[in-house]
Amino acid sequence: MKILVTNDDGVFAEGLRVLVETLSHIAEVVVAAPDRERSAIGTAVTLRRPLKVRHDPPLAPGVATCAINGTPTDCVMLALGKLAPDADLVISGINRGQNLGDDVLISGTVAAALQSYLRGLPAMAISVFAENYYPQAARLATRLAQKFADGNLPGNILLNINLPEMPPDKIKGTIVTQLAHESHIDTVDESRDSNQTYYRLVRQRITNHAAPKTDVWAIERGYISISPLHSLLLGRSQPAVTDDNFTDLLAGL
Repeated sequence: MKILVTNDDGVFAEGLRVLVETLSHIAEVVVAAPDRERSAIGTAVTLRRPLKVRHDPPLAPGVATCAINGTPTDCVMLALGKLAPDADLVISGINRGQNLGDDVLISGTVAAALQSYLRGLPAMAISVFAENYYPQAARLATRLAQKFADGNLPGNILLNINLPEMPPDKIKGTIVTQLAHESHIDTVDESRDSNQTYYRLVRQRITNHAAPKTDVWAIERGYISISPLHSLLLGRSQPAVTDDNFTDLLAGL
């Protein structure tokens, strides 16, 4: 199995390194990531200037590591077109900060995984609350990757995975979820100095109002949330997987 790994936090991000090191024990890994932090950039594509690829020292032994002066979407498009056209799976992350509800519409992490799905490859985006949860997220991603390799998960699926803010022994389990609607309040802060007025866009998550079995609801109750995004984002027909049998497929995680 060959896994393409990317992110939106940049090629030097600790979450990327931890993920790559863990995955490299079970698969051939190639990294194609932005050369700097490119969070909250959504599905932006670079069309009016050429992209440059910098070959960096490997993030783990034997792992080709490419830094690209573009967006997360650029990285996956370029990698699947030229750098790793024979990849079997794309994993985006590990993102520092959860991607829940309508966050997926602006998330560079999710957008990178989406580009894999659009090209017929399975993909997952994985996010955590803070850096100390990287190791458990990497182990979870590795177990899921192994399920793909063994044919125990469908090949035409896009998963958005979020871990709760708690140690592994406190997590209650894994739930297949839908995206929470109206999961954030967007506001605009205004400030001034003697010459200029400034505005800052602010997103604040709504808590304790999420519908049952949504990603926000699951995270707030101590569960790992796995949201299949295929039909939700694109209006495509779903793979032959329901919430019930998908939960069975994830048994043992």
